Amino acid sequence: MTGQKKRIELTITMALSVAAMRALRPSSLGASARRAASTLPSRVRIVEVGPRDGLQNEPLPLSAATKVELCDRLSATGLRTIEAASFVSPKWVPQMASAAEVMGAIARAEGVSYPALAPNARGYADAHAAGAEEVAVFTAASDGFSLKNTNCTVEEGLELLREVCVTANADGVRVRGYVSCVVGCPFDGAVAPEHVAHVSKQLLEMGCYEVSLGDTIGVGTARSIGAMLDAVLAEVPAEQVAIHCHNTYGQAIANILASLQRGVSVVDSSVAGLGGCPYAPGASGNVATEEVMYLLQGMGIETGT
Repeated sequence: MTGQKKRIELTITMALSVAAMRALRPSSLGASARRAASTLPSRVRIVEVGPRDGLQNEPLPLSAATKVELCDRLSATGLRTIEAASFVSPKWVPQMASAAEVMGAIARAEGVSYPALAPNARGYADAHAAGAEEVAVFTAASDGFSLKNTNCTVEEGLELLREVCVTANADGVRVRGYVSCVVGCPFDGAVAPEHVAHVSKQLLEMGCYEVSLGDTIGVGTARSIGAMLDAVLAEVPAEQVAIHCHNTYGQAIANILASLQRGVSVVDSSVAGLGGCPYAPGASGNVATEEVMYLLQGMGIETGT
C-alpha cells in the first residue's frame, strides 16, 4: 500500500502543478516572461514517431495487429501526423517487416497523415504500392553515421534521395526529410552546424516540404541545439524545420524549448518515450509525447491533441 500511496500522491502533485501552470495568464507574468512568451509559436504540430522510430529498436517481434492498434489509438488523440511504418529491409530492421500489412490495415482518420519511411527507390516503390500518401527520407550530417547506416557518404546519399524525391513529387506524394546526428555523431564526434545547414537546404531544394533535425544520440544541450538551429535558420525558413530529440541525458525538453524560442513549431516525439537507433550506439529513446504535451500545455501552446 505504501507504493500505491506514493503513486497517488505523485499523481495529485502533478495534477496540481498542471492546474497552477494553466492558471498563469499573460497579465500575471512579469515583463521579461511576457517578452519570452511572445517569441514562442502559438501552435505546435506534434509528429508522432512511436509506431516507426519508436518500435524499430524493440527487442521482441510485434504483430502487425499490435502495430495497427497502436496507430488507431493514436489516431483518436487528435494527432495529425503519425509515422506508421518503415519500408526497409526486414533483414536489417526486423520490427518493420510487416510495413505493407500495417499500412493497409490502419483505420485512417480524416485529416491525419500516416507517413512511411522510404530510404531508397525500392523502399519508395513499396511504400507507394502500399498506399502511402507521404513518405520520409533520411540522411545524416556526418559521414561516419551515414556510412554505418546506409553504406554511403552524406553527399552520395543525397544523390540517391534526389531520385526518390523526384519520383514522389511526380506521383503527388509528399516527402519529409530527416537529418540525423545534428549535434553529435557516435563515430565522428561533434558535428559542425554549417554541415547541418547545408544538408537541410539540399533536402528542401530537392523537394522535401519539411526537414526534421535529429539529435540521434541525445548529446545536445540548449546551447548546442541553439547554435545548430541558428546556422540552419540562416539558410532555410523556420516553418520548414522540425526538431527531433532523443532523451539520453534528459535534455530533450530543454532542447525543444530552445527550438520553440527560435520559431520552430513542429516537434517529433514518441509515445511513452519508445525508441532508439540500431545504428547509433548509445542512442536512447525519443522524447516522450506525453512530456512534450505537458510542456506545451503548460505554456499555453495549442496542439489540437
